[in-house]
Amino acid sequence: MTTFRTIDDGNFADRRVLVRVDLNVPMKDGRVTDLTRIHAVTPTIRDIAEKGGKVILLAHFGRPKGKRAPDMSLEPVRAPLAAALGKPVAFAEDCIGPAARAAIDAMAPGDVLLLENARYHDGEEGNDPAFVAALAELGDDYVNDAFSAAHRAHATTEGLARSLPAYAGRSMEKELKALEAALGSPERPVVAVVGGAKVSSKIDLLENLITKVDMLVIGGGMANTFLLAKDVKVGKSLAEPDLAGTALRIAAKAQQVGCRIVLPVDAVVAREFKAGADSSIVPLSAIPDDGMVLDVGPESVAEVKRAFDSARTIVWNGPLGAFEITPFDAATVAAAKHAARLTREGKVLSVAGGGDTVAALNHASVGEDFSYISTAGGAFLEWLEGKPLPGVEALKR
Repeated sequence: MTTFRTIDDGNFADRRVLVRVDLNVPMKDGRVTDLTRIHAVTPTIRDIAEKGGKVILLAHFGRPKGKRAPDMSLEPVRAPLAAALGKPVAFAEDCIGPAARAAIDAMAPGDVLLLENARYHDGEEGNDPAFVAALAELGDDYVNDAFSAAHRAHATTEGLARSLPAYAGRSMEKELKALEAALGSPERPVVAVVGGAKVSSKIDLLENLITKVDMLVIGGGMANTFLLAKDVKVGKSLAEPDLAGTALRIAAKAQQVGCRIVLPVDAVVAREFKAGADSSIVPLSAIPDDGMVLDVGPESVAEVKRAFDSARTIVWNGPLGAFEITPFDAATVAAAKHAARLTREGKVLSVAGGGDTVAALNHASVGEDFSYISTAGGAFLEWLEGKPLPGVEALKR
């Protein structure tokens, strides 16, 4: 396993510590509406402050494209962050230059300072060396606690990590350990669940996973494309006929490398895509021409459960059906609850991620039961695709 320096390895007493965090939180009318990301960064901030470090927070908000945009200021995040920490948080109106330097000069050991949106400067997304140097002047050490931004080679995620002594924060450390346990050096057998609407958005992910896992469960709309490739008629279901060849190629490669692909064997079909629509459970051979597959059926769920029962590790990305509306959430909920029970019983390690996945597991009321749920979105998907993440690569010893 690749090792990273963590904040346990740092001596931060009376040192200026630049900490990259994810504070790109949802807001309405200038107020933060979800504190999840704020709470996620508090352990790192507290630990550095308790070590006597001066905690200087770097973050982005929205996409201001290198210009100052009042509606994308981080200032409204200061008060809820202070409340979560139980201590004051100062704010500087810029992340470099005189305003930032003056605010940092006023800090005592253990203080916390939030710098303004790094994306107000073109140099952030461009990873401009001059901007990196201007940031590096403000700190003695660098800590990255924003895995969600680690797939971007930006100044605050990659450039600074190569300019100052660099460490992984608590949230970053936890994520990297979970991902290593899931696919880096997992306990086998490993079962991956991949769902969602389209094969086209997950080709790289599928091609990487079949080389890493023992069994791949495919659900959601993307399963219809794999079924089409096997000459199963899927009616008016969401599918990508032009990618049938790609599906066949992936299936052939999976067989070659010893990965078993699990596809639906029955389906929940409706003629309307709306909550409470009349639906029926049919074998794949009986999908009507005017019907839409909106969920997998109970026999398919039983097959997924058997796969989970054989596993030591479960990796999950994407729902099995249109979980947002009933009754087409049934399969996702049933499978999620089964994986959660196996996790609680200590029989599997379960790691999940991706926006729809997190929403689906919370919908099934099992979000607390999985071993680890990543909220990192794009970074989690690129990790599943096997792509190196610049912000992580820069932290390697």
